[in-house]
Amino acid sequence: MSHESKTRYSDLVLAKLRSELVLSDGFVFNNDYEGSAVSGAVKIPVRDDEVAVSDYDRANGIQVTHGNTGYTTLLIDKDKAINELIDGFDAENVPDNLVADRLDSGGYAMAKQVDIDGGTVLLSGAEVMNIGSLSKNTIYDYIVEIRKELSKANVPDDGKRYLLLTPEAYAHVLKCDEFTSASELGDSVKESGAMGKIAGFLVKEWNDSTPNLAMIAGHPRFATRAMEWAVDVHIQDLSQSGQYIGACAVQGRNVYGHKVLRSSAIRAVYANSTLSAGLSKGDTAGTTVATVTDGVSGGTFSYKINPSSRAVYGMTPADYGGTSLVSGTTKIKAKYGDILEIVNISDGKINGAVYLRVESENLK
Repeated sequence: MSHESKTRYSDLVLAKLRSELVLSDGFVFNNDYEGSAVSGAVKIPVRDDEVAVSDYDRANGIQVTHGNTGYTTLLIDKDKAINELIDGFDAENVPDNLVADRLDSGGYAMAKQVDIDGGTVLLSGAEVMNIGSLSKNTIYDYIVEIRKELSKANVPDDGKRYLLLTPEAYAHVLKCDEFTSASELGDSVKESGAMGKIAGFLVKEWNDSTPNLAMIAGHPRFATRAMEWAVDVHIQDLSQSGQYIGACAVQGRNVYGHKVLRSSAIRAVYANSTLSAGLSKGDTAGTTVATVTDGVSGGTFSYKINPSSRAVYGMTPADYGGTSLVSGTTKIKAKYGDILEIVNISDGKINGAVYLRVESENLK
């Protein structure tokens, strides 16, 4: 297959992927990085302070200052592929409509996985806010409180702050008098994919079932996504495979990574949750220990490292399939950058979850 066809197919899948992302580029994540994701790591410029302003002396001029822009490394830790069999056709004769269907499906499926992984990184890198019960009468006050905390953290109020609302939280917002739907707003809001605005936040519904999660608030300046094709999408003839006769496959590999740049600028908001956890270094090199508390439900704890999908409220331990964790005791073998999902299990089901990112200090 020609390079032009591979590029065209990759562009089509990427366009579909981007259109399906809820945690989209420019809305939740920025793409400000240097280097190639295919290399395994990229550099992100980070600068939280501003250019110094001083009085000018006409006789002596002004002292030269220099910025403190630094760089942080984003490890590309996700390598996902599609390999969809098309039986009954060789690579040269597969119908265009069948290829288009597979490309469309591949873009949609890839977007779902990128959203899951991006959301997990946001939850593990955000500051946690716990709130009480949600209703149409309380949700606006909670959102205003979140707005206040972001302002105190010097998060720009430039029209790009966002709220990702779970279906339950979004239902309450729709009933709130302060909510303005996208149909009543300008084209710039509609183009962002937002469903409306409230308290200065752009609002999107996020169909997520993480236990007790109500919303994530933030600004795209403070979370980065790097994503590229490691192998362009193409139609691969399988006639030489020794297994398939008269068949081909749509194949491609996509590598990506996410990183939260400042925790105080991203808020993970949980309703009626008492679950909390922290990490400390284990007494064995390369291990970390989690200390978990739950003030209401008690029960037992279980964990996963870098989950491919997040825990769902009400899931049984058998369906979850995690590893048992004893708070403050279990030594977890992990590496820098790993994300731990820790769940509370009581009455035979999951009723809480918390996400932690392993830092190098936890492993020394």
